[in-house]
Amino acid sequence: MNTDPKHFLCKIDDGIATVSLDRPERKNPLTFESYAELRDWFRDLHYSDDVKAIIFASNGGNFSSGGDVHDIIGPLTKMTMKELLAFTRMTGDLVKAIVNCGKPVIAAIDGICVGAGAIIAMASDLRIATPDAKTAFLFTRVGLAGCDMGACAILPRIIGQGRAAELLYTGRSMSAEEGHAWGFHNQLATPDDLKEAAKTMANRIAAGPNFGHMMTKTMLTQEWSMSIEQAIEAEAQAQAICMQTADFERAYTAFVAKEKPIFEGD
Repeated sequence: MNTDPKHFLCKIDDGIATVSLDRPERKNPLTFESYAELRDWFRDLHYSDDVKAIIFASNGGNFSSGGDVHDIIGPLTKMTMKELLAFTRMTGDLVKAIVNCGKPVIAAIDGICVGAGAIIAMASDLRIATPDAKTAFLFTRVGLAGCDMGACAILPRIIGQGRAAELLYTGRSMSAEEGHAWGFHNQLATPDDLKEAAKTMANRIAAGPNFGHMMTKTMLTQEWSMSIEQAIEAEAQAQAICMQTADFERAYTAFVAKEKPIFEGD
């Protein structure tokens, strides 16, 4: 796993990885290179036991302004259909990598969070925002469809079909208050408290049981396409596997001793 990426910031401390885009002077746009490197980094996470939770942080008062107008949007207008499809598949692969990384991802959102930046926040498991956060799926405002990087599949499941349709058709900004009321944001925090709020949530998750968290994330994703009967059976199998872990036995032993369990992720 790459712990020293070239196109975004990454710090790993006590099992928590904090990543952020590193172009604060441009409100942290994505480039072809940062898309690809983030995709590869999240793919590798699935095989890293050292990382238990991820914070995708803001930088310089903003989360991300999406695809860079000069580095991405301009070149896209000159590409062939085959090249364009390779790009859109690559951006979708970033979402799939976040969803399938096996670790809970917390988006800490301040300021601008639009376009592909909004998609990264959407693909995260949990979202904390400041009152100044403005989230927009603005693809129609640049002449494209709202169905980008899984937005039409994932966003309605978070905030509902009607609300998602409004945001995806109009491209307007969703305020932090709307996002919190609609269930997009799990909580709001002041800009000064955002980092600590995300860290507190990450620490709570990283305390384990981490194998159980991996299984939870897997089921949250896979059960979208299952019937209720299939989901119940899948969860029965998943829970039976978790019951073979040492963490399950640790929890029982601690309960009997009237102590707080200390999970170790195995």
